[in-house]
Amino acid sequence: MAHYAGVDLGATNIRAAVADGEAEILAVARRETPQGPTGIDVTEAVLRALRAACEEATVEPHSIAAAGIGSFGPFDLAAGTIENPANLPDTVETIPLTGPVEKLIDSEKVYLHNDTIAGVIGERFHSDRNPDDMVYLTISSGIGAGVCVDGNVLSGWDGNAGEVGHMTIDPEGLRTCGCGHDGHWEAYCSGNNIPKYARLLYRDAQGMDTTLPIADPDFSAVDVFEYAAEDDFARYVVEQVGHWNAMGVANIVHAYAPLVVYVGGAVAINNPELTLDPIREKLEEMVFVNIPQIELTTLGDDVVLHGAIASAMTGGTGDRARMRS
Repeated sequence: MAHYAGVDLGATNIRAAVADGEAEILAVARRETPQGPTGIDVTEAVLRALRAACEEATVEPHSIAAAGIGSFGPFDLAAGTIENPANLPDTVETIPLTGPVEKLIDSEKVYLHNDTIAGVIGERFHSDRNPDDMVYLTISSGIGAGVCVDGNVLSGWDGNAGEVGHMTIDPEGLRTCGCGHDGHWEAYCSGNNIPKYARLLYRDAQGMDTTLPIADPDFSAVDVFEYAAEDDFARYVVEQVGHWNAMGVANIVHAYAPLVVYVGGAVAINNPELTLDPIREKLEEMVFVNIPQIELTTLGDDVVLHGAIASAMTGGTGDRARMRS
C-alpha cells in the first residue's frame, strides 16, 4: 500500500504526518518553527519532522509516494519557496520547501499550498459530497479562504489567491489592517484585531457600561466572547463583528457561488454559535444569489494537515476521483 506525507507549516509550530492509502494518519511529529537565523533552519526543521513521522510510522521516507505542504506565505511557486515571510524575523528571507522534500522522499510529487487552500482541499476530500464548488474560510489570528470552483482549486499568481481578509468591507476605513491598508475585513474580525476594534467601539460608545477589561494590556478576543452572555457591550461587539463577517462572506458568495462554506480557525472553532449564527442570519438580506450552507469545519485544528495529505493523494485537488493507487 502506498503512503503519503503532509506538512502543516505555521509560524510557531510544524506538524508532519504520514498516512496510508485510505488517508488514515499513521503518525504525527511536531517541531517548533525556528525563528531563524535563516530560512534553511526552517527547511531543516520541516525535514526533521518528516523523518520523525516516517520513523514513528515505520515507513522509509523514500517510499512516500507524494507529499503536500500547507503553509504561510508568500510563495514563489516556481521555485517552491517561501519568500520574505512577514511572520518570521527579517533574516529569514527564503525558505526552500519543495526541492528538499522531493529529495527526501525521492519523488517530484510535492505540492505546496497556502494553508487556507490546503484547508479547502482537505474539506473537499473529506466531505460526504465532495462538492465542486466550496470554500474553506479561516477566522483566526488572520482571515483567509481557500476556494474551489467547478472542481478547480484556485491558487492564483504564485499561490496567493484567497486573501479575502484584505477585502475592503468598511469604506470609511475606521480600522487600519496590519498590512497597512484601511477598512479590511481582517482589521475588524480577526482574533488579533477584535480587541482593538472593541476599544474603538468603546471609545465611541455613549455611556455604555461594561465589565470587559478594556484597559488591560492582555485584553483579548477570548474576553469578548466569554463576556458576551452577560455583558451588553461585549454582546454589542460580537454583533458588530458578526455583521462584518456576514458582509465578508456575502462578498465571497457573490464572487464564487459556493454550495457550502466551511469555517475554521481559532475564533470560529472556539465560538461556533457566536461566529456562525450571525453569518447565517444576515446572509439572506445581503445575498441575491443562492445562499450556501455555512458549516463549522469538519476537521477541527487538523484541517491544514488533512488538506496537505489529501493534496498529496489527489495531485492538489481534493477530488477523490483522482486518488492515486
